[in-house]
Amino acid sequence: MARRNLPLLQHLLRSRSSPSSTSRSSSFTKRNVTYMPRPGDGAPRAVTLIPGDGIGPLVTGAVEQIMEAMHAPVYFERYEVHGNMSRVPPEVIDSIRKNKVCLKGGLATPVGGGVSSLNMQLRTELDLFASLVNCFNVPGLPTRHENVDIVVIRENTEGEYSGLEHEVVPGVVESLKVITKFCSERIAKYAFEYAYLNNRKKVTAVHKANIMKLADGLFLESCREVATRYPGIKYNEIIVDNCCMQLVSKPEQFDVMVTPNLYGNLVANTAAGIAGGTGVMPGGNVGAEHAVFEQGASAGNVGNDNLVEQKKANPVALLLSSAMMLRHLQFPSFADRLETAVKRVILEGKHVTKDLGGDSTTQEVVDAVIAVLE
Repeated sequence: MARRNLPLLQHLLRSRSSPSSTSRSSSFTKRNVTYMPRPGDGAPRAVTLIPGDGIGPLVTGAVEQIMEAMHAPVYFERYEVHGNMSRVPPEVIDSIRKNKVCLKGGLATPVGGGVSSLNMQLRTELDLFASLVNCFNVPGLPTRHENVDIVVIRENTEGEYSGLEHEVVPGVVESLKVITKFCSERIAKYAFEYAYLNNRKKVTAVHKANIMKLADGLFLESCREVATRYPGIKYNEIIVDNCCMQLVSKPEQFDVMVTPNLYGNLVANTAAGIAGGTGVMPGGNVGAEHAVFEQGASAGNVGNDNLVEQKKANPVALLLSSAMMLRHLQFPSFADRLETAVKRVILEGKHVTKDLGGDSTTQEVVDAVIAVLE
């Protein structure tokens, strides 16, 4: 029997090493888009850390403690950046370019006065074209609606947030909204790839093309073209004002939502409020080469002096964003451990901050998470 099989084995070995076989195998290309672009090979990774303003140092400090307690294979390079700076320091940009990944607390953005947002500078400088916010029901956190699990994917680099404003004449200001085919196709493809790779069933494009027929019309045209490449994923469209009404009445109908810049900001914050509040919603800003993880929805509590003085800032959103970061870095087991521990602490309800119905300090939440991890 062994001798009869020997010629077959030799034939298989010859065919495997033959040039024709090599050319055939190379013709099959792998999908090169993952959950998010993932650098690294499993070795311990350096992560740029920006504590930020207000509650930022409290919640980033919570992440550092928990990462150390669970022996996560990351280490932080800390940089002081504050919202009142005129620009992000070059050494911070260089660090993120080198490390590929950044964890960031909130940066206060002055209202008016012509001071540009450092958040927008980071997104533009690093071409972080996709903002991803996951809004979902957290067990143990009562909300008006159940079965909410929405991912808002927002174009991050153009639209009304381009900062293209000028005063035409005294008393008249012109603000430009820029929509391009390239950026619209890119964010649509990211949304559909995300849906495909995460077993999501539907992508909804949010627009106002009934009024802004050229700008939002171009965005919709791009989404429709990309949708034809994903026949297994349902695609629909909704006008942004109707979208907001539907979100607060029947949020469970939405799955993945893809939006231009301004609409995405509004939709993500609305969805976060429905699902449990901005204090528990993770998020990230992602480009082809770099990713910055931070609290998913509006960090409006960044400058809350009472939270800072009492040290009662909610660290959950940034902890869950850190789990996203760990998964991005190809450390899924650490990400799962962290998410499970955080959700168990919320479910038990003994150590939660005021916005979640408790009265715990940031450190008490951290201690509770570490106790579960151990």
